[in-house]
Amino acid sequence: MVKPHDCEWLVPTDGSFRIKDAACTPPKNAPSKKELKKMLRDEVDRLEELQHTLYAQNDFAVLCVFQAMDAAGKDSTLRAVFSGVNPAGIQVRSFKRPSTGELNHDFLWRTTKALPDRGCIGVFNRSYYEEVLVVRVQPEILESQRLPERPKLGRLFEERYESIRDHEKHLARNGTVVLKFWLNVSEDEQARRLISRLEEPHKHWKFEAGDLKTRARWNDYMDAYERALNETSKGYAPWYAIPADDKPFMRWQVAHILRMTLEYLDLRFPTVDDDDKADFERHRKQLKQEIGDG
Repeated sequence: MVKPHDCEWLVPTDGSFRIKDAACTPPKNAPSKKELKKMLRDEVDRLEELQHTLYAQNDFAVLCVFQAMDAAGKDSTLRAVFSGVNPAGIQVRSFKRPSTGELNHDFLWRTTKALPDRGCIGVFNRSYYEEVLVVRVQPEILESQRLPERPKLGRLFEERYESIRDHEKHLARNGTVVLKFWLNVSEDEQARRLISRLEEPHKHWKFEAGDLKTRARWNDYMDAYERALNETSKGYAPWYAIPADDKPFMRWQVAHILRMTLEYLDLRFPTVDDDDKADFERHRKQLKQEIGDG
């Protein structure tokens, strides 16, 4: 299994993470915005190389899970970080309210069938974690899930955390590198971004009245996030709580962590044996003769 990249945003595995102590803004010595843009470009260039090797080697898959409150910057971060990745090697899925067909299965089914192929990077914009976040804050959602036996809520969510841990450990054991990013936007910064959506016509399409209903239960959601991160941040599937009030810093950190993780895999292009090399030389000469070059 891959060793998590050890940085200050890594959520510990001992259950000691506290959102009140987690930074929403970069440290005071953070690079300037201009420097961050260049640093992000450098990371993206390196990610392009690593993804190409990942695809060629075809041993590992990488799953990046993104969770956040509304207006934290998930979509723009995905565009920025994966802008240089070959479309053939990335699989992006966004998960909203489950459909009727999806509700006919267990809560992990719809994301399991969307897992990335070996050699690919998969991105989940929201994920199975909605089942211990939104559903924890709004347990009435369970009525539509038609569970044959429903334990008390506390026990139900304990079982779901256990299922998620087992699921992610199974993925890690079988070659899927699981990285999970919680984009930690502050309540005040979220308000500023929602106001921007209301005031700027080209952003109107982003605004949904439901965002305000979710915002009204901010503390409940923070409790749900804190519990979920503590229950499921493990060495085989770490969470990173990334400061999200400054988008350039956030994007660079996500790209940096992903790049460091891929480099840890020590990816290499496949090699060929001597017999194959001899065949290659024969084929090369044949092709050159066909075009009159040799």
